[in-house]
Amino acid sequence: MKDYIVRATAADAQIRAFACTTKGVVETARAAHNTSPVMTAALGRLLSAGLMMGSMLKGEDDLLTLQIRSEGPGKGLTVTADAFGHVKGYAVVPDVILPANELGKLDVGGALGPGMLSVIRDMGLKEPYVGQSELQTGEIAEDLTYYFVVSEQVPSCVGLGVLMEKDNTVKQAGGFIVQLMPFCKDEVIDRLEENIKNLSSVTTLLEQGLTPEQILEQVLSGLDPVVTDTMDASFFCNCDKQRVEKALISIGREELQSMIDEGNPIEVNCHFCNTAYSFDVEDLIRLRDEAK
Repeated sequence: MKDYIVRATAADAQIRAFACTTKGVVETARAAHNTSPVMTAALGRLLSAGLMMGSMLKGEDDLLTLQIRSEGPGKGLTVTADAFGHVKGYAVVPDVILPANELGKLDVGGALGPGMLSVIRDMGLKEPYVGQSELQTGEIAEDLTYYFVVSEQVPSCVGLGVLMEKDNTVKQAGGFIVQLMPFCKDEVIDRLEENIKNLSSVTTLLEQGLTPEQILEQVLSGLDPVVTDTMDASFFCNCDKQRVEKALISIGREELQSMIDEGNPIEVNCHFCNTAYSFDVEDLIRLRDEAK
């Protein structure tokens, strides 16, 4: 199944909903950053959420960043998405190894621990919109559910999941977000709550072969869901050597000169995709001459 996002409404637009399947996206991130299974699960959940929340953006140049800063061994995650199904991200500490939690699952909450979730929307204004909330469990789906209620006043339900193969590659990944509009009626809320109470986990549904559309049919059973849009999803980083050169120029002549004086080539890695860019001494001299 290819990676894609579905957008839908239900109950005569009293509900809006999103679902995605992201196995390829998460496997690309895992391979790029060589993440351990628990950090693959953590990053994969946030990548899936980023894709769905990115699809909520209105402007072509708008960008969404989800950032977790935490006190656990994983230290945190950063994910950036646009409105076109592109997402990228990284784990601060990619190689955390932890035993399974009491349910026998990957202990994402233990890897992240207490911390803060920040949601940053850059919509081309002087200052980006920043919303924050404390992590509730570190399991990410519950943390985003809490964030939507306390920071954006939008009652929501978020489900996210990543299932690993025995060789530590990604077997399944995806999720859903369901949000209530201000005029949502009590009987609609009651039906939605009943559906979610009886819902299997995201990874179970994906393992059963359900598509994002079929997942939303279960979440929104009896509420007349209507798919309004589908969008391909991919892990995409817009870094290139020119961008890295600009970053090096920005550090100034003195810092570049000290690198030149050492007489060795340097390597700069992109945080988001881990691509390595090499610069020899001649490159550094050229960049120094371009710097102020």
